[in-house]
Order: sequence, then structure tokens, then C-alpha cells
Amino acid sequence: MTAYIIRRIFYAIPILIGVNLITFVLFFVVNTPDDIARSQLGDRRITTEAIENWKHIHGYHKPVVYNGTEKGARKITETIFYEKSLRLFAFDFGRSDSGRDIGHDISQRMWPSLAIAVPTLLVGILINITFALTIAFFRATYIDFWGVVLCVILLSISSLFYIIGGQFLLSKLLHLVPISGYDTGLNAVKFLILPVIIGVIGGIGAGTRWYRTIFLEEIEKDYVRMARAKGLPETQVLFGHVLRNAMIPILTGIVVLLPLLFLGSLITESFFAIPGLGSYTIEGIQRQDFAIVRAMVFLGSVLYIIGLLLTDISYTLADPRVSLK
Repeated sequence: MTAYIIRRIFYAIPILIGVNLITFVLFFVVNTPDDIARSQLGDRRITTEAIENWKHIHGYHKPVVYNGTEKGARKITETIFYEKSLRLFAFDFGRSDSGRDIGHDISQRMWPSLAIAVPTLLVGILINITFALTIAFFRATYIDFWGVVLCVILLSISSLFYIIGGQFLLSKLLHLVPISGYDTGLNAVKFLILPVIIGVIGGIGAGTRWYRTIFLEEIEKDYVRMARAKGLPETQVLFGHVLRNAMIPILTGIVVLLPLLFLGSLITESFFAIPGLGSYTIEGIQRQDFAIVRAMVFLGSVLYIIGLLLTDISYTLADPRVSLK
């Protein structure tokens, strides 16, 4: 197990380097430091002196990759590539173009994102699997047919409709929860109820159809026929055999959602004014603060790779036949 984890970590390094290099090229070759300065200064008639002064304050005045005026290792360290790109591997996110400490912002904003994403993920998985097993239990009946129709309808509706409709119904008409905002401690619960409900409802259509397909595929396998031939009740077959053997594809689907636990939902956090990492990324894009966007892209890549590693490890817990070699 240890050797496998170490090997996967080494496999992840080239991927992170590739993502880092592509991001660097997009931000500093296609989009030059002069362009970044102009976007931040926001004046079409900005002077050359003002651009150079802004670049010097924010560290964009250095050479891009190689500094021929320095000696030794400073030829590499005194460059934009080292300051703005390589330091990300040490999780040194530096400062945003507006002067804020990105690492501090991430450590503060990750908790609201987790407060929304974790209950949404757990409750959503529980409801989706329950609905999918129910539909699979009544397969080839009207319950199965209308269940699939309902899933398609829910899947076809935009997430913005759920957000706006939920705010109008539960907040404006019924006054059950605040329409938006956030607070700390236990006071945050009342602000999280509506985003979590909408997140769960918005994912029922896609999630239930996905799990239903997995369960129907498992139901047709020989071990299920053998279990039925032994006289086991259908509920025990579904929950004791089908669900357990379907865990590997289920875990594979969940891994895609793991980065969202930290990075948050861009749309949900923006509409509900939740100060999480999703809204933080949107704010960075709106302000054209490329330092924030670079940091969030790199952090998302790291979290996704960690999710893949945890998924592979969890395979051995779900199915002992899977070996990590």
C-alpha cells in the first residue's frame, strides 16, 4: 500500500508540472505583464511610467523565465516564473494583484465552501442511491418509467431555476430562511439550509439516473441470479449484493465531486453571497486578478489528484479482489 501511494504521488508530479506550465503560458506569454498591469489600472490612457511602477510593486517587472543580470541560483529565483509559478508547489500562493494574501484568503474561505459542499454531497448521495435502488427494485413497471421521466425533467432544468425558484418560494413568500448572506458559528446554519436543499434537488436527476444504470447492470450478472436461486428476498439481493458490488463505479463518480468540497460552487456561492472559494474565484475573474485564478487552478488540480488517489485506495475497502500494485 505504501509503495503504491508513493508511486502514485510520483505519477502526479508530471501532471501538476504540466498544468502549471500551461497556466503560466496562458497568463504570462499570451497575456503579458503589461496587459495585466493595464487591466488592473483600468485606464486606457495609462502612462508607461504608471505601468512600470505597478509591475515593480507587484513583482511583474522581473524577467519571465531567466534573469541574466543575476548570479548563481538567482538567475532562476529572480524571475516571474519562479515567483508566480514554482512557489505554488510549496503552496506559497503569494499575494493577489490587489495586494491580499491568497493563502490566508483560502484558509478563511474554505470553511463556508465545506459547510455547503459536505452536507450537499452526503445527503445527495444518500437520496440518489435510495431513489435509484427503488426504481431498480420496480424495474420495467410504471414506477420505473415515471421515475426515469421525472429524472429527465429534473436533469433538463437549469440550476439557476432551482436557485431563483427556491429563493422566491422559501425566502420571499414563506420567509422560512434568509434569501442570501452568511454568518459564523451556529448562526450560519440558517443561511446554509436553502443552498443545501437546492444543491440536493438539482443533483437528483443526474445522480439517480447514473446510479440506476449501475444497479441495472449489476442486476443482470450471474451472482444476482445465484442469490435469487437460493431464495434470498429481493431487498436483500439489492442492498446486500447489488449495492455492495456497485461501490466501485459509485466511488469513481464521487471522485469528480471531491474538488468541489474545497473549491465550492461558483454559481451557488455567488447567488447566495456565501464567502467561499467559489465566490472567491468569481471575484478574481471579475477583477481580472490573475494571481487568484492561477492559485485556484493549481489548487483544483492538486485536489483532483488527491481524490483519484483516495478513490483507488477505497477500491480495496469496497472490493477485496482489487489489489494495489
